[in-house]
Amino acid sequence: MYKNYVFDFYGTLADIRTDEEKPYLWRKMSEIYSALGAFYRPEELKSAFRFLERREMERLGTPEAEPDLTRVFALLYQEKKVACDEARARMTAVTFRALSREFLRIYDGVEDLLQELRRRGRGIYLLSNAQTDFTRPEIEMLGLTGYFDGIFISSEQGCKKPSPYFFERLLKRYHLRPSESIMIGNDEGADIAGARQVGMDSLYIHTDISPREYGRVEATYRVMDGDFRRIRALVLR
Repeated sequence: MYKNYVFDFYGTLADIRTDEEKPYLWRKMSEIYSALGAFYRPEELKSAFRFLERREMERLGTPEAEPDLTRVFALLYQEKKVACDEARARMTAVTFRALSREFLRIYDGVEDLLQELRRRGRGIYLLSNAQTDFTRPEIEMLGLTGYFDGIFISSEQGCKKPSPYFFERLLKRYHLRPSESIMIGNDEGADIAGARQVGMDSLYIHTDISPREYGRVEATYRVMDGDFRRIRALVLR
């Protein structure tokens, strides 16, 4: 049995569907921006958002860097000469996510496993490629925040899985030994390959939102039917 359990979030603990292409989203967001003095037509706003998102990626200069999209929401105000403080930028990001989210739920068996790990005194950590102003509220909405001893989100750290730097920052921050830790995730390229680079065991769970290609990276354990409840028998032995 491991001392530390590091989880991915989306597709591993939580099932989510979002749609950032639907016209309703961009129509409502344009209404919000316009009401606050930054007039955009819906298609103009969508194009500006995508352009600024690409520019932020280019500014960071590496494929494993993770831009903070809250900065993009702030830049959209500034493009129209409208001041935007941190609170407004964050609220705009939260609103965007709420409008684009179709549903969000935890998988069956997630809370049972987290409760059991907590009862046994194991370390529980989250390592997620995600946006902080999207993801931290969603972790809270699902009632999971209190289970974690540490939460690392890529947009806060400026890098993402499978970068070993992202894993190493978590390990160093919480004084975790790779040999005593396991990474549990639904993305071979990010979760399993990343864990392997820093000497961690891993468990791959294949879910509906896993990347289609799999089988190229060797995990210590595999759950191929998406049944999270099966994880307990594998990693609590």
